[in-house]
Parts: sequence; structure tokens; C-alpha cells
Amino acid sequence: MPAREQLLAALVAFIWGVSFIPVKYGVEEVPPLMLSALRFIFTAFPAMLFIKPPKAPLWVIIAYGTALGIGQFGLVFSALHLGAPVGMTAIVVQTQVFFTLILTVILFREKPLWFQVAGTLIAFAGVVLIGQRRAGGAELMPFLLVLAGAFCWGCANVIGKKAGRIDMLSFVVWTSLVSPIPLTLLSLWLDGAGETAKVLHPSWSLVLIVAILAYPATIFCFGVWSHLLSRYPAALVAPFALLVPVFGLLSAAFVLGETITAIELIGGTLVMAGLLCTIYGANLTRRFR
Repeated sequence: MPAREQLLAALVAFIWGVSFIPVKYGVEEVPPLMLSALRFIFTAFPAMLFIKPPKAPLWVIIAYGTALGIGQFGLVFSALHLGAPVGMTAIVVQTQVFFTLILTVILFREKPLWFQVAGTLIAFAGVVLIGQRRAGGAELMPFLLVLAGAFCWGCANVIGKKAGRIDMLSFVVWTSLVSPIPLTLLSLWLDGAGETAKVLHPSWSLVLIVAILAYPATIFCFGVWSHLLSRYPAALVAPFALLVPVFGLLSAAFVLGETITAIELIGGTLVMAGLLCTIYGANLTRRFR
């Protein structure tokens, strides 16, 4: 993977890491499913007025929009609403990397190279080390919701790869039309009309939160992410997402005052080491040979 695209993948991880902060504030103003619906409404509009539909099968568009909008974000936003700490959420959701790798091996018969497996295991050890303290104090239901959201993210990655080399910006924009109506109906059913109606009188902070989630965190990030997955093996792209908990922990510490322990710092170092092994393992192998 060229250095420019490595930097793009790292930038995506940074934006995703810090975007947990506006989500945490947003679910305090409106129900989580409604916040997710707003995210995808403004991801689709007004962009769809200027961008042509993607050249992808309808089933791929519907499946990707369902897995990403209703599955990943609906579940993760609900977990944060139920009190899941930002740091724990940023860590646990990155199990999507391993769901992605397993699904691509099963469905596409990709064979990750030894250094990609080694790098992923090293980074996974870092995620476990960071998460043991955080997850230990969390309630079971938010933890399970985040884990289920991670599985849905892995499914979305695989579906995006199935779409092939298409216009990924168009793909992200038009797949965003799939989830708002189901999410709104679910919010009305679970939260009641009174809570859901809060979106009719939004505060300026809610407007800013939705704008951040819709444009940089969705259109830009998922467009770039899907583009990378369509061009490179998932074993090379997916581990970049393991940087998200590092950025998530740092932003949670600076903005929300969540503490970072020495164990979490060691875990973050392992995540970085795993990424370096995954990215530069081929060069090191050639040099040793």
C-alpha cells in the first residue's frame, strides 16, 4: 500500500476515534437510534442531488446500508446511551477487524500472510490489554451491543468489498438512504413519540454534532475506507482501524476526563507495533531473505 494511502487510512482512524465524543454528547439530547437516523439523512442529503447512484447491485446497496446504519451505528449509539464509556466502546468496537478478516477468509478465500497474522495478533494483545480494565467495569448489555455493532461493521466491510471498484463516494451517499426510515420507526417504537420529537427543535450543538457525524465521519471516512478495501486485501487495510481506540482513549481523556493508565499506554504501544508489523512486514521479509 503506498504511503499516501497509509496516511489516509490513519486519518480515517483518527476521525473515527475522536467522533465518539460528539456521539456521547448527542445521545444526551436525542434518542440514539434517532441520532443515527439524522446522521444518515444528512449523509444522503444534499449530496445525492449532485452524485449519481453507484453502479452496484441493489442488494449490495441495501445490505451495506442495513449493516452499517441499523447494525453498527444503531447498536453502538445505543450502547453509549446506556452508559458505555467512550474508551471501552472505542476498544471493543475494533473487534470488527477480526470479524472482517474471518469473513473475508471464509467468503473470498483470502490468505493473510504470516506477518499480517502476527501483526494482527500483536495489536489484538494491545486491545485486550487496554480493554480488560475498561470492560471489567462495564455493564453486560452495553458491552454486548458494542460487540454486535462490531460484527455488523465487519459485515459492512465485506459487503463493501463485494461491490468492487466503483465510485465509493457515491456508494456511501446512496447506501445512506437505506437506514433512516427503519431507524426512525424503531426509535418511535422504543423511545416514544415524545423523545423522538426532540429533533424538531434541535439545539445548535445538536446541529454541529450531526454535521460532524454526517460529513467527515461518514462521507469522507467510509468513502476512503471502502475505496481501500476494494483495492487491497482486508488483512492489510483492516488493522488500521486498531488505531481508533488509541485516538478514542486520548480524546476521551482530554475532553471527558477519562483516565489513561500505564496499562492502557502499554496496550496502545502494542497496537502501534502490530500495525508496523502488518504494514512493513513484507519489506522486512525481503531484507532478511
